[in-house]
Amino acid sequence: MGADAPAPDAAELRERIDTTKAHPARVYDVFLGGKDNYPADREAAAMALAANPRGYLTVRHNRDFMRRAVTLAAEAGVRQFLDVGTGLPTQANVHQIAQGIAPDSRVVYVDNDPVVLVHSQALLTSGPKGRTDYIEADLRDPDTILEAARRTLDLDRPVALVLAAVLHFIEDDEAYPVVERLLGALAPGSYLVLSNVSSDLNPEQVGQVTKAFEERGFAMVRRSRAQVERFVTDNGLELLEPGVVPVHRWRPEEVVDLPEAAEPDPEFVAGPDKLDRTRYQPINDVTDADVSVYGVMARKP
Repeated sequence: MGADAPAPDAAELRERIDTTKAHPARVYDVFLGGKDNYPADREAAAMALAANPRGYLTVRHNRDFMRRAVTLAAEAGVRQFLDVGTGLPTQANVHQIAQGIAPDSRVVYVDNDPVVLVHSQALLTSGPKGRTDYIEADLRDPDTILEAARRTLDLDRPVALVLAAVLHFIEDDEAYPVVERLLGALAPGSYLVLSNVSSDLNPEQVGQVTKAFEERGFAMVRRSRAQVERFVTDNGLELLEPGVVPVHRWRPEEVVDLPEAAEPDPEFVAGPDKLDRTRYQPINDVTDADVSVYGVMARKP
């Protein structure tokens, strides 16, 4: 489905959407202040928040890590981006970041959640000089991703491969080969942008959160710093400074808050729903005890 493709058939997609089970993309949407989620997703998010009351900071800082990394790639001259595990449209999608720097940038989004497909038209609003495309595919099927990506991207030129908060949904025996296959198809000068839930940052809190998610139908593969770094070293990439670090420590700067946090509604902020109140919280007061995701960026020589 490309930028000039017809919208997906709504009736067919409704039949494929299971609103009774939480989905990672929609739970993520909850913490980003989105509205494209269902009660099951909110329940999972609420359970995670109960286990770690400041856990929303991890999600928001992970998103901001992605913004900074995409910005760095674009400023380094990359004009092609492959974002796998896109999630639902939100503020500052990859094409908005990249095309804000280089209007001729091309971006391919990949996800396997039919709810994301429903809203994918919002990801296809490319500027006139660039192009966007959306592929419905599973991360575990890299050959399908690469074949479809070639409709929009020239894989003989550098590409920034974005794998933000997605690899922790597949086991090691699939994750490492998938990354190897995707990177192997990309040209020298390409970049890897990757983040993964940690097993050695705040392990007690993270364990409670992942248990809550497992009880709602999806498991998360926590990885240590060394295991995350393997995605770089196994593929012969050049690790960019500062290496593998918690996402809020990756080239930190003033973080972009949600719009609601700039002008909070005092009456709403004092309301009873803790989950919704997180949208009104500024996130620049983050500490190491709040974040449980590693981020890394590397270059293919």
